[in-house]
Amino acid sequence: MVSLDESLVARLKKGSKHYEVLVDPDGALEFKKGGNVKIEDILAVESIFEDSGRGDHAAESDLTNAFQTDDVFEIAAYIIKHGEIQLTKEQRKHILEEKTRQVISTIARNAINPQTRAPHPPGRIEKAMEEAKVHIDPLKGVDEQVNIVMKAIRPIIPIRFEEVEIAVKIPSEYAGKSYGDIAKFGTMLRDNWENDGSWVAVVKIPAGMQNDFYGLVNHLTKGDAETKLL
Repeated sequence: MVSLDESLVARLKKGSKHYEVLVDPDGALEFKKGGNVKIEDILAVESIFEDSGRGDHAAESDLTNAFQTDDVFEIAAYIIKHGEIQLTKEQRKHILEEKTRQVISTIARNAINPQTRAPHPPGRIEKAMEEAKVHIDPLKGVDEQVNIVMKAIRPIIPIRFEEVEIAVKIPSEYAGKSYGDIAKFGTMLRDNWENDGSWVAVVKIPAGMQNDFYGLVNHLTKGDAETKLL
């Protein structure tokens, strides 16, 4: 269920009247863009309002005249598709901060400095964004804005998306319990059990997640493992 506190207004004017629904911000945006989202999953209240702030519900006769139906879901879908999503100042600030964090996190996980083959820390990416004066749109999707940000910061820092392959050898005493966590971390390209019980594997991961991968391996083996960037 969508929280009322976190919902926002989608509004449409039909004739002389306004019609509003309370919706989940990200879900409404995805629905508006044609994403695979169910309308019933993004409504905070299954009602159509004339003024949601005052709690004034639209009259059934007005809905039928304006939309040729009184079905709440059909009308809500039409309002979201063809109307405007209204953000309060607080909602815009919150969504903007969250979207910025998601964009930076996505880039940090997947990108590297091609000169050093090392990941960029999130702080460096954020600073490059500030220097490039690139602005996040709270109503655009994260993936779309990742591409915009990458284009903007490339003149400032060397950066590109890349995957890397890492070979890892786990000693026999840790091999059994480590297998599952390492296999789930990325794409297992190949693996082999050695005669001494140790386990050797090659894993493909997003380049920016190298430090996370090494941290996982060290945690699982108490630092007693061998890794090599291929």
